[in-house]
Amino acid sequence: MDFSFSEQDEQFRIKVRDFFEHEYPRATVEKMARGASPAKADYQTSERAMAAKGWLAVNWPKADGGTGWTANQKYIFDEELERAGALNVVPMGLLYVGPVIYTFGTEEQKQRFLPGILDSSIFWAQGYSEPGSGSDLASLQASAVRAGADYIVNGTKIWTSLAQHADWIFCLLRTSHEEKKQEGISFLLIDMKTPGITVQPIITIDGKHSLNSVTFENVRVPAENRIGEEGKGWHYANYLLGHERTSYAHVAGKRAQLADIRAAAQARGLLDDAAFARKLGDLETRLDALEITVLRTLSSVAEGGAPGNESSILKIIATELAQDITELGMEAYGFYALPAFPDAVAPDWTHNTALPAGAAPSVARYLGARAQSIYGGSNEIQKNIIAKRILGL
Repeated sequence: MDFSFSEQDEQFRIKVRDFFEHEYPRATVEKMARGASPAKADYQTSERAMAAKGWLAVNWPKADGGTGWTANQKYIFDEELERAGALNVVPMGLLYVGPVIYTFGTEEQKQRFLPGILDSSIFWAQGYSEPGSGSDLASLQASAVRAGADYIVNGTKIWTSLAQHADWIFCLLRTSHEEKKQEGISFLLIDMKTPGITVQPIITIDGKHSLNSVTFENVRVPAENRIGEEGKGWHYANYLLGHERTSYAHVAGKRAQLADIRAAAQARGLLDDAAFARKLGDLETRLDALEITVLRTLSSVAEGGAPGNESSILKIIATELAQDITELGMEAYGFYALPAFPDAVAPDWTHNTALPAGAAPSVARYLGARAQSIYGGSNEIQKNIIAKRILGL
Protein backbone atom coordinates (compact mmCIF):
# COMPACT_ATOMS: atom_id res chain seq x y z
CA MET A 1 0.00 0.00 0.00
CA ASP A 2 1.16 3.54 -0.75
CA PHE A 3 1.78 5.37 2.53
CA SER A 4 2.76 8.69 1.01
CA PHE A 5 0.59 11.47 2.39
CA SER A 6 -1.75 13.08 -0.13
CA GLU A 7 -3.03 16.64 -0.09
CA GLN A 8 -6.24 15.32 1.51
CA ASP A 9 -4.14 13.61 4.21
CA GLU A 10 -2.36 16.87 4.98
CA GLN A 11 -5.68 18.72 5.19
CA PHE A 12 -6.80 16.07 7.64
CA ARG A 13 -3.61 16.63 9.64
CA ILE A 14 -4.40 20.35 9.90
CA LYS A 15 -7.90 19.54 11.18
CA VAL A 16 -6.60 17.11 13.82
CA ARG A 17 -3.83 19.45 14.93
CA ASP A 18 -6.35 22.27 15.34
CA PHE A 19 -8.49 20.03 17.57
CA PHE A 20 -5.62 19.16 19.90
CA GLU A 21 -4.46 22.78 20.06
CA HIS A 22 -7.85 24.43 20.63
CA GLU A 23 -10.50 21.89 21.74
CA TYR A 24 -8.64 19.22 23.67
CA PRO A 25 -8.47 19.91 27.48
CA ARG A 26 -5.28 21.87 28.17
CA ALA A 27 -5.20 20.84 31.82
CA THR A 28 -4.64 17.25 30.73
CA VAL A 29 -1.74 18.22 28.47
CA GLU A 30 -0.13 20.25 31.25
CA LYS A 31 -0.51 17.42 33.77
CA MET A 32 1.08 14.92 31.39
CA ALA A 33 3.97 17.32 30.71
CA ARG A 34 4.76 17.32 34.44
CA GLY A 35 5.08 13.54 34.42
CA ALA A 36 2.12 13.17 36.80
CA SER A 37 -0.01 10.04 36.93
CA PRO A 38 -3.39 10.48 35.24
CA ALA A 39 -6.47 9.78 37.37
CA LYS A 40 -9.59 8.03 36.10
CA ALA A 41 -11.24 11.44 35.62
CA ASP A 42 -8.31 12.54 33.41
CA TYR A 43 -8.76 9.53 31.14
CA GLN A 44 -12.49 10.12 30.90
CA THR A 45 -12.13 13.85 30.22
CA SER A 46 -9.63 13.13 27.48
CA GLU A 47 -11.59 10.32 25.86
CA ARG A 48 -14.90 12.16 26.01
CA ALA A 49 -13.33 15.13 24.22
CA MET A 50 -12.30 12.79 21.41
CA ALA A 51 -15.62 10.94 21.50
CA ALA A 52 -17.50 14.23 21.05
CA LYS A 53 -15.69 14.57 17.72
CA GLY A 54 -16.39 10.94 16.82
CA TRP A 55 -12.64 10.33 17.00
CA LEU A 56 -12.29 7.88 19.87
CA ALA A 57 -12.56 4.42 18.29
CA VAL A 58 -10.01 5.17 15.60
CA ASN A 59 -9.43 1.56 14.56
CA TRP A 60 -12.98 0.24 14.82
CA PRO A 61 -15.15 -0.44 11.76
CA LYS A 62 -17.56 2.39 11.05
CA ALA A 63 -20.52 0.02 11.46
CA ASP A 64 -19.50 -0.57 15.07
CA GLY A 65 -18.95 3.09 15.94
CA GLY A 66 -15.49 3.62 14.50
CA THR A 67 -14.17 6.43 12.35
CA GLY A 68 -13.93 4.73 9.00
CA TRP A 69 -10.57 6.43 8.52
CA THR A 70 -7.89 5.25 6.14
CA ALA A 71 -4.66 3.79 7.48
CA ASN A 72 -2.93 7.09 6.67
CA GLN A 73 -5.49 9.07 8.66
CA LYS A 74 -5.18 6.77 11.66
CA TYR A 75 -1.44 7.16 11.60
CA ILE A 76 -1.67 10.94 11.29
CA PHE A 77 -4.12 11.08 14.21
CA ASP A 78 -1.76 9.11 16.47
CA GLU A 79 1.13 11.35 15.42
CA GLU A 80 -0.76 14.53 16.23
CA LEU A 81 -2.10 13.20 19.55
CA GLU A 82 1.42 12.44 20.76
CA ARG A 83 2.92 15.58 19.23
CA ALA A 84 0.42 17.60 21.28
CA GLY A 85 1.28 15.74 24.48
CA ALA A 86 -2.30 14.46 24.84
CA LEU A 87 -3.22 11.44 26.92
CA ASN A 88 -3.32 8.14 25.05
CA VAL A 89 -6.57 6.22 25.30
CA VAL A 90 -6.94 3.47 27.87
CA PRO A 91 -6.23 0.46 25.66
CA MET A 92 -8.09 -2.24 27.56
CA GLY A 93 -11.51 -1.30 26.23
CA LEU A 94 -10.85 0.47 22.94
CA LEU A 95 -7.86 -1.48 21.64
CA TYR A 96 -8.20 -4.88 23.30
CA VAL A 97 -11.62 -6.15 24.34
CA GLY A 98 -13.67 -3.94 22.01
CA PRO A 99 -12.30 -5.58 18.84
CA VAL A 100 -12.82 -9.03 20.38
CA ILE A 101 -16.45 -8.22 21.19
CA TYR A 102 -17.35 -6.80 17.77
CA THR A 103 -15.49 -9.63 16.00
CA PHE A 104 -16.53 -12.67 18.05
CA GLY A 105 -19.39 -11.51 20.28
CA THR A 106 -23.12 -11.93 19.74
CA GLU A 107 -25.30 -9.07 18.59
CA GLU A 108 -26.67 -8.80 22.13
CA GLN A 109 -23.13 -8.56 23.55
CA LYS A 110 -22.24 -5.84 21.06
CA GLN A 111 -25.29 -3.79 22.00
CA ARG A 112 -24.63 -4.30 25.70
CA PHE A 113 -20.90 -3.59 25.91
CA LEU A 114 -19.73 -1.47 22.98
CA PRO A 115 -21.62 1.77 23.82
CA GLY A 116 -19.97 2.04 27.24
CA ILE A 117 -16.54 1.74 25.64
CA LEU A 118 -17.39 4.32 22.98
CA ASP A 119 -18.53 6.99 25.46
CA SER A 120 -15.80 6.20 28.04
CA SER A 121 -18.38 5.50 30.74
CA ILE A 122 -17.18 1.93 31.34
CA PHE A 123 -13.56 1.19 32.28
CA TRP A 124 -12.07 -2.22 31.52
CA ALA A 125 -9.17 -4.21 32.94
CA GLN A 126 -7.39 -7.20 31.42
CA GLY A 127 -7.17 -10.42 33.44
CA TYR A 128 -4.50 -12.52 31.75
CA SER A 129 -1.28 -13.01 33.73
CA GLU A 130 -1.24 -15.04 36.92
CA PRO A 131 1.40 -15.74 39.58
CA GLY A 132 3.53 -18.32 37.77
CA SER A 133 1.73 -17.84 34.43
CA GLY A 134 2.96 -14.65 32.86
CA SER A 135 5.05 -15.23 29.75
CA ASP A 136 3.76 -18.81 29.60
CA LEU A 137 0.16 -17.65 29.58
CA ALA A 138 -1.21 -20.97 28.36
CA SER A 139 -0.32 -22.51 31.74
CA LEU A 140 -2.90 -20.35 33.54
CA GLN A 141 -4.89 -22.07 36.27
CA ALA A 142 -7.59 -19.59 37.37
CA SER A 143 -10.76 -21.57 36.79
CA ALA A 144 -14.33 -21.07 35.68
CA VAL A 145 -16.53 -24.07 36.53
CA ARG A 146 -19.98 -24.27 34.93
CA ALA A 147 -22.84 -24.30 37.43
CA GLY A 148 -26.17 -24.14 35.63
CA ALA A 149 -26.54 -20.77 33.93
CA ASP A 150 -23.36 -19.42 35.56
CA TYR A 151 -19.65 -20.00 35.91
CA ILE A 152 -17.99 -20.06 39.34
CA VAL A 153 -14.62 -18.30 39.07
CA ASN A 154 -11.68 -18.85 41.40
CA GLY A 155 -8.05 -17.77 41.14
CA THR A 156 -5.79 -14.75 40.96
CA LYS A 157 -4.76 -12.43 38.16
CA ILE A 158 -1.70 -10.21 38.55
CA TRP A 159 -0.09 -7.13 36.95
CA THR A 160 -3.62 -6.00 36.14
CA SER A 161 -3.32 -2.46 34.80
CA LEU A 162 -5.77 0.14 36.18
CA ALA A 163 -7.93 -2.51 37.87
CA GLN A 164 -8.47 -0.01 40.68
CA HIS A 165 -10.52 2.06 38.19
CA ALA A 166 -12.17 -0.80 36.31
CA ASP A 167 -15.91 -1.40 36.10
CA TRP A 168 -15.44 -4.65 34.17
CA ILE A 169 -12.59 -7.09 33.56
CA PHE A 170 -12.13 -9.52 30.68
CA CYS A 171 -10.40 -12.73 31.71
CA LEU A 172 -8.88 -15.87 30.29
CA LEU A 173 -10.03 -18.71 32.54
CA ARG A 174 -9.60 -22.46 32.44
CA THR A 175 -12.93 -24.17 31.87
CA SER A 176 -11.49 -27.66 31.27
CA HIS A 177 -8.17 -29.50 31.43
CA GLU A 178 -7.04 -30.77 28.04
CA GLU A 179 -3.87 -32.50 26.91
CA LYS A 180 -2.86 -29.37 25.02
CA LYS A 181 -2.69 -26.52 27.52
CA GLN A 182 -3.86 -23.90 25.00
CA GLU A 183 -7.22 -25.71 24.87
CA GLY A 184 -9.86 -25.57 27.57
CA ILE A 185 -9.46 -21.80 28.09
CA SER A 186 -12.48 -19.50 27.81
CA PHE A 187 -12.91 -15.73 27.48
CA LEU A 188 -15.24 -14.25 30.14
CA LEU A 189 -16.41 -10.72 30.88
CA ILE A 190 -16.83 -10.06 34.62
CA ASP A 191 -18.50 -7.18 36.44
CA MET A 192 -15.99 -5.88 39.01
CA LYS A 193 -18.83 -5.20 41.48
CA THR A 194 -19.59 -8.92 41.72
CA PRO A 195 -19.14 -10.28 45.27
CA GLY A 196 -15.90 -12.20 45.83
CA ILE A 197 -13.53 -9.91 43.89
CA THR A 198 -10.63 -8.31 45.77
CA VAL A 199 -8.21 -5.78 44.25
CA GLN A 200 -4.80 -5.33 45.87
CA PRO A 201 -2.50 -2.51 44.66
CA ILE A 202 1.03 -3.13 43.39
CA ILE A 203 3.23 -0.04 43.71
CA THR A 204 5.92 0.04 41.02
CA ILE A 205 9.51 1.29 41.19
CA ASP A 206 8.45 4.77 40.08
CA GLY A 207 6.16 5.05 43.12
CA LYS A 208 3.00 4.90 41.02
CA HIS A 209 -0.10 2.77 41.36
CA SER A 210 -1.21 1.43 38.01
CA LEU A 211 -0.81 -2.32 38.59
CA ASN A 212 -2.85 -4.62 40.79
CA SER A 213 -3.49 -8.16 41.91
CA VAL A 214 -7.11 -9.29 41.45
CA THR A 215 -8.41 -12.30 43.39
CA PHE A 216 -11.63 -14.18 42.60
CA GLU A 217 -13.25 -16.26 45.33
CA ASN A 218 -16.36 -18.16 44.22
CA VAL A 219 -17.35 -15.32 41.89
CA ARG A 220 -20.56 -16.10 40.03
CA VAL A 221 -20.49 -14.99 36.37
CA PRO A 222 -23.45 -15.47 34.00
CA ALA A 223 -22.58 -17.78 31.10
CA GLU A 224 -24.03 -15.17 28.75
CA ASN A 225 -20.88 -13.13 29.54
CA ARG A 226 -18.69 -15.65 27.73
CA ILE A 227 -17.38 -14.45 24.39
CA GLY A 228 -17.58 -17.08 21.66
CA GLU A 229 -17.31 -20.79 22.28
CA GLU A 230 -16.26 -22.43 25.52
CA GLY A 231 -12.66 -23.57 25.32
CA LYS A 232 -11.78 -21.25 22.41
CA GLY A 233 -10.49 -18.37 24.50
CA TRP A 234 -6.89 -18.89 23.41
CA HIS A 235 -7.88 -18.15 19.82
CA TYR A 236 -9.62 -14.91 20.83
CA ALA A 237 -6.69 -13.96 23.05
CA ASN A 238 -4.21 -14.30 20.19
CA TYR A 239 -6.38 -12.01 18.09
CA LEU A 240 -6.39 -9.47 20.93
CA LEU A 241 -2.65 -9.74 21.54
CA GLY A 242 -1.98 -8.85 17.91
CA HIS A 243 -3.82 -5.57 18.47
CA GLU A 244 -2.07 -5.07 21.82
CA ARG A 245 1.42 -5.49 20.43
CA THR A 246 0.86 -3.03 17.61
CA SER A 247 -0.14 -0.38 20.17
CA TYR A 248 3.37 -0.08 21.64
CA ALA A 249 5.02 1.90 18.84
CA HIS A 250 4.20 5.52 19.89
CA VAL A 251 6.47 6.87 17.17
CA ALA A 252 5.50 10.53 17.60
CA GLY A 253 5.87 10.30 21.37
CA LYS A 254 9.35 8.86 20.96
CA ARG A 255 10.24 11.65 18.53
CA ALA A 256 9.14 14.20 21.13
CA GLN A 257 11.29 12.50 23.77
CA LEU A 258 14.31 12.53 21.48
CA ALA A 259 13.73 16.21 20.73
CA ASP A 260 13.68 16.93 24.48
CA ILE A 261 16.86 14.92 24.95
CA ARG A 262 18.58 16.78 22.13
CA ALA A 263 17.57 20.13 23.65
CA ALA A 264 18.78 19.10 27.13
CA ALA A 265 22.03 17.78 25.69
CA GLN A 266 22.55 21.00 23.77
CA ALA A 267 22.10 23.03 26.95
CA ARG A 268 24.71 20.93 28.75
CA GLY A 269 27.16 20.81 25.83
CA LEU A 270 26.76 17.05 25.44
CA LEU A 271 26.33 17.21 21.67
CA ASP A 272 30.04 17.97 21.46
CA ASP A 273 30.70 14.60 23.06
CA ALA A 274 31.19 12.14 20.17
CA ALA A 275 29.97 9.14 22.18
CA PHE A 276 26.76 10.86 23.26
CA ALA A 277 26.09 12.23 19.78
CA ARG A 278 26.59 8.74 18.33
CA LYS A 279 24.04 7.26 20.76
CA LEU A 280 21.50 9.94 19.89
CA GLY A 281 21.97 9.43 16.15
CA ASP A 282 21.61 5.68 16.54
CA LEU A 283 18.30 6.08 18.39
CA GLU A 284 16.96 8.44 15.74
CA THR A 285 17.84 5.92 13.02
CA ARG A 286 16.21 3.08 14.92
CA LEU A 287 13.09 5.19 15.35
CA ASP A 288 12.91 5.68 11.58
CA ALA A 289 13.09 1.88 11.19
CA LEU A 290 10.32 1.44 13.77
CA GLU A 291 8.11 3.86 11.85
CA ILE A 292 8.58 1.88 8.64
CA THR A 293 7.65 -1.32 10.46
CA VAL A 294 4.49 0.31 11.83
CA LEU A 295 3.50 1.44 8.35
CA ARG A 296 3.98 -2.08 7.00
CA THR A 297 1.72 -3.46 9.73
CA LEU A 298 -0.90 -0.79 9.08
CA SER A 299 -0.82 -1.71 5.41
CA SER A 300 -1.86 -5.27 6.28
CA VAL A 301 -4.70 -4.01 8.50
CA ALA A 302 -5.84 -1.54 5.83
CA GLU A 303 -6.24 -4.42 3.40
CA GLY A 304 -8.68 -6.15 5.74
CA GLY A 305 -6.35 -8.30 7.80
CA ALA A 306 -5.59 -8.32 11.49
CA PRO A 307 -2.10 -7.68 12.88
CA GLY A 308 -0.32 -10.99 12.44
CA ASN A 309 2.76 -12.62 13.86
CA GLU A 310 4.72 -9.63 12.59
CA SER A 311 3.30 -7.70 15.54
CA SER A 312 5.82 -9.61 17.67
CA ILE A 313 8.61 -7.90 15.72
CA LEU A 314 6.98 -4.55 16.35
CA LYS A 315 6.64 -5.24 20.07
CA ILE A 316 10.32 -6.09 20.44
CA ILE A 317 11.80 -3.16 18.58
CA ALA A 318 9.33 -0.66 20.09
CA THR A 319 9.89 -1.65 23.70
CA GLU A 320 13.67 -1.99 23.43
CA LEU A 321 13.84 1.39 21.73
CA ALA A 322 11.65 2.93 24.44
CA GLN A 323 14.02 1.69 27.13
CA ASP A 324 17.11 2.91 25.31
CA ILE A 325 15.60 6.35 24.72
CA THR A 326 14.79 6.76 28.40
CA GLU A 327 18.29 5.64 29.35
CA LEU A 328 19.79 8.34 27.16
CA GLY A 329 17.33 10.81 28.69
CA MET A 330 18.74 10.04 32.12
CA GLU A 331 22.23 10.59 30.75
CA ALA A 332 21.19 13.91 29.21
CA TYR A 333 19.69 15.28 32.42
CA GLY A 334 22.38 13.78 34.62
CA PHE A 335 22.36 15.03 38.21
CA TYR A 336 19.33 17.20 37.49
CA ALA A 337 17.24 14.02 37.55
CA LEU A 338 18.29 13.09 41.09
CA PRO A 339 15.67 15.17 42.98
CA ALA A 340 13.03 12.95 41.43
CA PHE A 341 14.37 10.05 43.53
CA PRO A 342 13.09 10.29 47.14
CA ASP A 343 16.29 8.98 48.74
CA ALA A 344 18.80 10.59 46.39
CA VAL A 345 21.22 13.29 47.53
CA ALA A 346 21.81 15.81 44.76
CA PRO A 347 25.24 17.46 44.48
CA ASP A 348 25.62 20.89 46.08
CA TRP A 349 25.92 22.60 42.73
CA THR A 350 22.29 21.69 41.85
CA HIS A 351 20.77 23.28 44.96
CA ASN A 352 20.61 26.80 43.59
CA THR A 353 19.93 25.75 40.01
CA ALA A 354 16.45 25.61 38.56
CA LEU A 355 15.41 22.03 37.80
CA PRO A 356 14.95 21.61 34.02
CA ALA A 357 11.31 21.03 33.14
CA GLY A 358 12.05 17.70 31.48
CA ALA A 359 14.06 16.15 34.32
CA ALA A 360 11.24 14.72 36.45
CA PRO A 361 9.24 13.35 33.45
CA SER A 362 12.48 11.82 32.16
CA VAL A 363 12.92 9.88 35.39
CA ALA A 364 9.29 8.73 35.37
CA ARG A 365 9.68 7.49 31.78
CA TYR A 366 12.92 5.70 32.59
CA LEU A 367 11.51 3.84 35.58
CA GLY A 368 8.21 3.03 33.87
CA ALA A 369 9.91 1.74 30.72
CA ARG A 370 11.79 -0.99 32.61
CA ALA A 371 8.71 -3.23 32.39
CA GLN A 372 7.93 -2.67 28.71
CA SER A 373 10.00 -5.62 27.52
CA ILE A 374 8.11 -7.88 29.94
CA TYR A 375 4.43 -6.98 29.83
CA GLY A 376 2.22 -7.87 26.88
CA GLY A 377 4.28 -11.04 26.41
CA SER A 378 7.98 -10.82 27.22
CA ASN A 379 10.41 -10.09 24.40
CA GLU A 380 11.97 -13.54 24.86
CA ILE A 381 8.57 -15.08 24.12
CA GLN A 382 8.14 -12.79 21.09
CA LYS A 383 11.47 -14.05 19.73
CA ASN A 384 10.22 -17.63 20.06
CA ILE A 385 7.06 -16.68 18.16
CA ILE A 386 9.13 -15.12 15.38
CA ALA A 387 11.40 -18.18 15.21
CA LYS A 388 8.55 -20.68 15.04
CA ARG A 389 5.74 -18.91 13.18
CA ILE A 390 7.63 -16.60 10.83
CA LEU A 391 11.00 -18.29 10.25
CA GLY A 392 9.69 -21.84 10.66
CA LEU A 393 12.57 -22.90 12.88
